[in-house]
Amino acid sequence: MSAFTLADELVLLAYDDAGANQLGGLRLGYGLAGAVLLDLALAARAEVVNDRLTVIDPRPVGHPVLDAALASIGAEQKLHKPKDWISRLAKQLPDRVLAGLVEAGVLRRESDRVLGLFPRTRYPSPTGAEPVPETEARRRMHAAVAGDGPVDARTAALIALTRAVGLDRQLFRDLPKGRVKVRLAEIAAGDWASAATKKAIEETQAAVMVAITAAAIASTAAS
Repeated sequence: MSAFTLADELVLLAYDDAGANQLGGLRLGYGLAGAVLLDLALAARAEVVNDRLTVIDPRPVGHPVLDAALASIGAEQKLHKPKDWISRLAKQLPDRVLAGLVEAGVLRRESDRVLGLFPRTRYPSPTGAEPVPETEARRRMHAAVAGDGPVDARTAALIALTRAVGLDRQLFRDLPKGRVKVRLAEIAAGDWASAATKKAIEETQAAVMVAITAAAIASTAAS
């Protein structure tokens, strides 16, 4: 698999040049949980069977975040739907994924206080330039949406994640809206992955969107 996970790429896309999260905590957490499930599917460790997430190969992938999730899923005697795992995994993932990127030197952690009162943590690039893995992720997705050829499963999965969390409008704003809409539908319907992998991507995208919508409704009702 790539040196950087889908969760790594999603975090980099979600944080702006100043190191601030553009999505908010809830959407980022749900998106990262979906990214972890999709990386496990792409690594042929898990798939969706009868609407339940199932471990098909318990061997570690070799990445601490993915292996922890794989172990948790495999330890459950009862199988759960992707949306259940997304809710379970969401809270713990942002800090873990960001810590991994800081350790790898891709991001830098900065803590200060706004107006001297309110604590704030940002994650800018150490060099001030866009991190290389973010540039590569943007290049892959832009080429997929601007073109008309086949799309590899990993890029299709990342596009599905960005659509689920609402980043797609920003990522493809330089392309005609009509063309983007048509091309995203083509990618979603395309024969670019195994049936099991494609099902996992579709189920996970839908589960992330459901989780985000439910959280938004709950927040509105409580306010």
